Amino acid sequence: MNFVKLLKNYKKNKKGSILAYILVVMTIVSIILVSMISYITSQINFSFNRVEKEEAFQIAEAGVYYYRWYLAHETSGKTAQQIINFWGSGSALGVNTPYEVDYEGRGKYKIEVTPPQAGSTIVLVKSTGWTYKNPGMTRSVQVRFRRPSWSEYMFLTNDFINFGDQAEVFGKIHSNVGIRFDGIAHNIVSALSSSFNDPSHGGSSKDFGVHTHQVPADPYAPTTPQPWPEGTVPDRPDVFEAGREFPVPEVSFNGVTTDLGGMKTEAQKPSGTNINNCTSTGCYFDNSGSGRRIILKTDGTFDICTVDTFHSTALSISKYKKNVGTDTCNSCSGDCVRNFSIPDNGIIFVEDRAWVEGTVNDRRITIAAADLSGGTYKDIYIGLDNLRYSNYDCNNIIGLVAQRDITVVRNCPNEFVVDAALLAQNGRVGMNDHGFTNASLTINGAIASYLQPYFNHGVNGFALRIYNFNNNLLYCPPAFFPTGSEYSIDLWEEL
Repeated sequence: MNFVKLLKNYKKNKKGSILAYILVVMTIVSIILVSMISYITSQINFSFNRVEKEEAFQIAEAGVYYYRWYLAHETSGKTAQQIINFWGSGSALGVNTPYEVDYEGRGKYKIEVTPPQAGSTIVLVKSTGWTYKNPGMTRSVQVRFRRPSWSEYMFLTNDFINFGDQAEVFGKIHSNVGIRFDGIAHNIVSALSSSFNDPSHGGSSKDFGVHTHQVPADPYAPTTPQPWPEGTVPDRPDVFEAGREFPVPEVSFNGVTTDLGGMKTEAQKPSGTNINNCTSTGCYFDNSGSGRRIILKTDGTFDICTVDTFHSTALSISKYKKNVGTDTCNSCSGDCVRNFSIPDNGIIFVEDRAWVEGTVNDRRITIAAADLSGGTYKDIYIGLDNLRYSNYDCNNIIGLVAQRDITVVRNCPNEFVVDAALLAQNGRVGMNDHGFTNASLTINGAIASYLQPYFNHGVNGFALRIYNFNNNLLYCPPAFFPTGSEYSIDLWEEL
């Protein structure tokens, strides 16, 4: 009897154990199934979101490229002043209020624009995109547009230019004729011509637009029309570390006349009444006397004197005119000097010759010398003293723009330093053959010269010549310095 009872209890307990086991298995299976369903669902959502996220990114990019087209349409062929007026008009898309546009019925992009600051060519454009299916999922892209400035070249010329085997240049170099380079170039070297006759060796055969005689010398350019077969131009990283490019579009010096006109207009504001005077919007000085001497000062001002007589060969100044009356001074001081604050827009325009020296501190300035009435082209002379920055940053920038030449005077400092972007529209940046031999010349900036620039000729000139490109000139060119009219993207990032 007890055995039967025990057997019944055993069977009952066994049924309970099986039931518990089944419940455990079902729980485990349920957990696995729920996890699998959740995983599958999350993967489906992830795939869907990834598609929407990628599409939002593409829409944001479309906004960037639309704005590039818009800038090209609105600014191509316009002068620097017209472009400044465009940004200041308040009508540029995306500047005051975000600009939203439907994109092919798939979604929208919103464009927000930070216009260039005074004296800058940089425009920041932020484009945010989203789809109609998932408007809460957005992607944002920000790009930096920049108009290339002439101050971006260490050397820019409308003439043939020849660099010897001791040359080492860090900035870009361009010629509208051709270049022989036998030293080391750390940046792009470019020329308008595909081939030309190099006058440095008098050969009748044509050299490449950019070529070297550094061993092994480049072969002559083929006489067959371009495009030449690949490999025709040797790869010479030992000379052209960043490469060479030719033919490339011309950089025209003719357009600088328009830029000079814009500088004069700015210097004479308001309404052309600013004559032989300075306001916060510019400084203009006419052609009375024989030119002006300008001495930049670290307190944000400059001294200016009217030149009475000067030595035509040495370019040294003999006499200055008094500000009142007809008497003269032997130095730029006393009754012959006037002091002005450097204007907010940075423009000083002299409708005559200009001698420039001194040091700026937290100022961006352009000094132009030109006669735009059809008279004799005007020059700028440097070297009565050094031309310096207090600091090498975007707050300290000097540009000199001469209608003809920028010339070093004979009695310049033995170790002469020039911190500036130099532009000679119809002449050359350099020196006269007037018999001086100095230790060194250091230019920290940029040189644009219609004719071939030079600072050494035979026994004359500087024994050591150092050319350092100032990288700040890429993004902070001198005020109203000539620039290209087309904006290009030079920085891209996803926010």
